[in-house]
This record gives sequence, C-alpha cells and structure tokens, in this order.
Amino acid sequence: MASTDNNIKREQRNNSINSRLLYTVDESPPWQITIILGFQAFLTCLGSTFGYPILISSVLCLHTDKLGLAQLMGTSFFVAGIATLLQTSIGVRLPILQSSSFAYVAPIISMLSLDKWKCVYSDKSFNQTLLPEVGSDEHREMWIPRIREINGAIMVASILQIVIGFSGILGIMMRFIGPLTIAPTITLISLALFDFVYMKSELQWWITVMTVVLVTIFSQYLRNIRIPCFTLRRSRGCRRIDLPIFNLFPIIIAIGISWIICIILTATNVFSNDPDGWGYGARTDITSDVIAKADWFRFPYPGQWGTPTVSVSGVIGMMSGVFVSIIESIGDYYACARLSEAPPPPASAVSRGIGMEGISCLVAGAIGSPGGVTSYCENIGAIGITKVGSRLVLQAGGVILILLGCFTKFSAVLVSLPDPVIGGLFIVMFGMVVSVGISNLQFVDLNSSRNLFIFGVSVFCGLCIPKWLTLPRNRGVIKTGSEGVDQIITVLLSTSMFVAGLIAFVLDNTVPGTLEERGIIKWRESKKADDDHKSPSSDLTVYNLPFIQKFLDRQKWARYVPFLPNFDRQMATYEDEEQEQIPTDSQKEESV
Repeated sequence: MASTDNNIKREQRNNSINSRLLYTVDESPPWQITIILGFQAFLTCLGSTFGYPILISSVLCLHTDKLGLAQLMGTSFFVAGIATLLQTSIGVRLPILQSSSFAYVAPIISMLSLDKWKCVYSDKSFNQTLLPEVGSDEHREMWIPRIREINGAIMVASILQIVIGFSGILGIMMRFIGPLTIAPTITLISLALFDFVYMKSELQWWITVMTVVLVTIFSQYLRNIRIPCFTLRRSRGCRRIDLPIFNLFPIIIAIGISWIICIILTATNVFSNDPDGWGYGARTDITSDVIAKADWFRFPYPGQWGTPTVSVSGVIGMMSGVFVSIIESIGDYYACARLSEAPPPPASAVSRGIGMEGISCLVAGAIGSPGGVTSYCENIGAIGITKVGSRLVLQAGGVILILLGCFTKFSAVLVSLPDPVIGGLFIVMFGMVVSVGISNLQFVDLNSSRNLFIFGVSVFCGLCIPKWLTLPRNRGVIKTGSEGVDQIITVLLSTSMFVAGLIAFVLDNTVPGTLEERGIIKWRESKKADDDHKSPSSDLTVYNLPFIQKFLDRQKWARYVPFLPNFDRQMATYEDEEQEQIPTDSQKEESV
C-alpha cells in the first residue's frame, strides 16, 4: 500500500512542471538509498557536531584531553539524533536536521570567562608543573564542573523556549515577520561563519578546492547521468534500474574521494609533518590518538557528569542564545520548506518546532551535552544539492546519530576527516544557504528604494557590529552597571543573525510601505499553491501530526491549541469570514 502511494505521488510529481525534487517530504526512498542518504545527512552535520566541543574546549579547561573530548563528541551526536527524531516526527515535521547550535558558543565563553571559571592551564603566568596531569581524575574534576554549569543554564533557559513555542506567542509574532526580515536573517546564518570556514580551508587550500570542484561536478554537471544498478526481489527477480547516483550522493562521493587522496598523501609524507607547516591540517593521522583512546561503547545517560548547577549569570547569558536560536530556526524552517517544495510552515508548525527545540535543549542539558541544539542550515543546503527532501531520510540520519553517539570508537574514526575537506564541504553548503536567504526577496518589490535600503542596511550592520565587538580593544566596551545586562547586550550584538534580523524587523514594520511593496501579499499567496502546478507536498497536510491527527480532527478543543494543525484551520475560517464581510466593488455599486 505504501509503495502504491509512493508511485502515485511520484507520478504526480513527474507531471508537475515546477517540482525538481527526486523525493518530496512525504515520499519514502528505497531503504538502501534511505540509509545512505541518512548517513550523508550525518556527514553534513559532522563539522558542527565535531567542531562545537573543540570551539569551547579551551574555556572548558579540557586542554589536550582527547578522551574527554571524544566523550563530549559522542554525547553531542547522541543528543543531535534524539532532537532530529523529535523535530521531524512531532515538531515542525520538515526534513531538517538538529545539531549543536553555535548561538550558544558566545554565552558559554562569556559565562566561563568569569574569574571563578578561569582555566589555569591557559594561564602562562601560573606554574604549569603544579597542575594535575591532563586526562587524570584530578584534571577531570576541573572541567566536569564547567560542563555541569553549562547543562544547568541550558536546562533553565530552554524552559523559556518551550513557553514561547507552545504558548502561541510566536504565532502572533509571525504576523509581523515578512520576507524582508527572513531574507537577511537566513543570509547572515552563513556569512557570519565565514571565518570558521576560512580557518578550515586555509590549512590546505588545494584539498579544499578539490572538494568544492568534486561536489560541483557531481551535483551540477553529472546530475542527469543515470548509472545502471540492479535490484533483486522475490517477485520480479533480478531487475535493472537506472539511478542518478551523482545527483543522489554528490557529497558522499566527493568526501570519499577527497578523504582517500588525503590518506594517500599522508602515507607518502606529501603533507608536512610540522604542526606549524602548511598542509599539516590535511593529514589523516593527526587524530589517531583519539581513535586509540576512545571507548568502543559508551551510552550517554542523564546526569553522566553529575547534577547540573545553576547560576543567574549563566541562565541570563543562555537566554540570549535562546532568542538567537529561535530567530535562526524560523529562518531555517522557511528555507527548508522552500527547498523541499513544501508550503511555508503555518504558525502552528513554527510554534511546535520552536517548542520541540526547547524540549530538545532540555534533554541535551539533562544528558550532559556541551551545548543546546538548533536547526542545522548545512543540511538545508544539502537538500538543494541532492534534490532529496524526504522526511524519512532525516529520521534515518537521526537514528545513525544516536548509534554513532553510543559507539564512540566509530565516531572517533569519522571525526578524523581532515579539516580542509570539511572546509570545502561548508563552502558549497553555506553558499546554498546564502542563495536561499536572498531568494526570499522574490516576493518583495526590488524596484523599491525602501526595500533595498532595509535589506542592505540590515545585512551590512549584521556584519559590521559583531565584527567591531569581537575586536580585542572593544572587549568590555558595553557597560550598563549590571554584569548580567552587559552580558546579554554583548552576546546579542555579537550575533550577526540577531543584529540583521532585528534591524530588518524594526525597519520593515516602521518605514511606510504597502503590503504589496513589502512582499507580504505575494508571500501569503505562496501558501496557496496553484492546483495546476502543485507538487504532492504543496498542501498543509505535510505538517499534520502522525497517528493522532484523525482523532484531533474530531475534537473541538484542538482548534484552540496554538501548536496543533487544527488551530491554523480555525484561524483560516476566521480570516475567510472577515473577508466575506468586506463588500466587493459590485456590492458597493449596488448599495449606491
């Protein structure tokens, strides 16, 4: 029955002139392809999930404790898998991956920069011979309390995100958010990470360029080439099918080729052996000690680092990260919907998605992850490249993340992927996300100087203000007399997405302009797909809850719960009634 439904959907999609996806949100690829694409989804978030613990390792006082770092990575994988399953199954229900959020990096660094958390291993004035050996039990007692402080702050701050999501407040806010707010927010998601990508790529530019070229060749030039494959079924026997392999797996193929070349060049000592030499970062034997020290199996469990601790300053700082994460996720939802050819998510789906991210952050803090989770924009870019928007693929990716989070040894092998290869992958992914962000401007009047002013100023301020605040000479420049308030303002203004989104939001809602000029009318009309050209995913049933939707449709109370799909239908009924009460031109003439 499921196979028949998939065939019907595929025939509808093939008859559509607008659909460019191989698999839409509700379609299920064959299980073999699903597993491979799920593994590819895991690879796209590898850089973030692997890089996140490394970014905060110095303030955590991990120093060179690779075993502790591997354990944190395994926990990050495990939590990301749980969050992905929750989001794709119950939350916004789009094919969107959940992973470690960089929105929490700045609050964590600010929180652990206080004197009581200052790491003596990075203090050169301290006698290093008096310090415990790195990796010893005494050393672990130095960084584990810092993890507990992060976990407690994330758990308390996540309650705010849960309330904002499930209370329906976000749905009210969405009435004032249009394309001119979404566009700069999504665009700055990628542009703000330019330094991160550059630092990965500069370690060996030739490897980075090779990775970009390979992804480009496979995803663009060879995307229509089908490779003959064979399947074996009991009913039909051996059967040949032609699959667009390069279009389905451009990232895996490119990463595999680049990785093998790096292994060969490492074995032949083409890359420098000097840690300060150019090309050393592309060696595949740098992380061999992580593989040797990592456990084969380790199940992350709640309270693995002890009872989380809570401080006011930590919670306030994390709350700023929550607001940034919410803005980022809203933009990601719309970007994911656009690339997966689903209608723009209604208010209930957005509210449910944000609320579910809050629950995921609560789980992350309880299990002991070094940070919160949010929607992962690189995965959205992968949809545009692979042309696969299936929800099932991301659910498979979530299961793989959970399994690899438990098998720490296997995770350690995967994180040996050279940084220049990751840098090349990110160049392609972030480039796609920037393009998706800018594409939201198709709804607005680009001949309007008002709209050009709002977009240009918001993007430029989103780049300039955070850059200015991160300069060493400007640290501590914000002084309001309250350390907590200083922390909040500094963290918010240091986040490009927040600055750009806030400026665009204020200007778009205050500078005079018609709804048509602002793109609100076309944006709302895009929710109602043309019957002649709509894809199988172009109705709001994509966002229905599984298993219980028929039950909810029979319940009157479900119409008044802001995070249930029935709420959108009730609101649509109110809007239609209001529209009917507005007299048409012919009715006005008759009354005259």
